[in-house]
Amino acid sequence: MDQRRVPAAPYRRSMIALDDLVMPSSAAAAAALEVATAYQSPALLSHSRRVYVWAAAFAREHGIRYDDELLFVAAMFHDISLVPEFDSHTVSFEEAGGHVARVFAAGAGWPADRRDRLAEVIVRHMWPDVDPADDPEGHLLSRAAALDIVGKNLDDFTPAFRAEVLRQHPRLGLADEFLTCFQSQSDRKPDSSAARAIRTGLPARMAANPLD
Repeated sequence: MDQRRVPAAPYRRSMIALDDLVMPSSAAAAAALEVATAYQSPALLSHSRRVYVWAAAFAREHGIRYDDELLFVAAMFHDISLVPEFDSHTVSFEEAGGHVARVFAAGAGWPADRRDRLAEVIVRHMWPDVDPADDPEGHLLSRAAALDIVGKNLDDFTPAFRAEVLRQHPRLGLADEFLTCFQSQSDRKPDSSAARAIRTGLPARMAANPLD
């Protein structure tokens, strides 16, 4: 099992290369990508891959040490419970996604504490602020997901880098599909994080995302 932590690199914004941000080489990472590909729509899958790239690039740029396998698997599963097969009518989608990921990680042979960390990172991607000192993977996933969905902190990366990410991992109509998923979550679970996001202006923020 690959549990290495990627060392901080002395990158400047202009030096980040997309080819340096490849997925981890572990069997668990490959299996997570396989599951995500099987169940997510092309738009959600491309979103998941971009989230990993944004997160890994930000970490390298800012010298944040992180567990690349954990971050990659979390990125593949952070929206898995927006798809019908893993949707939950009782808990928020990020909590349900944490449960799905925990089951996956058990099958991958991860120890219990690592499974719990994976679920925790996925749940925290909907938090507005995660301390990188306490949870670097949670911080990176939360920041990257917000960037991709509403364009928050878009200036973290140069226009050229953003364009290359979108060329390799196009958006494929993500905005409409994602908002439809969140509206469905909100209608069925009015106390969920998705419902709070809808009530606090998510549609307008998404409409203003420069990435779309």
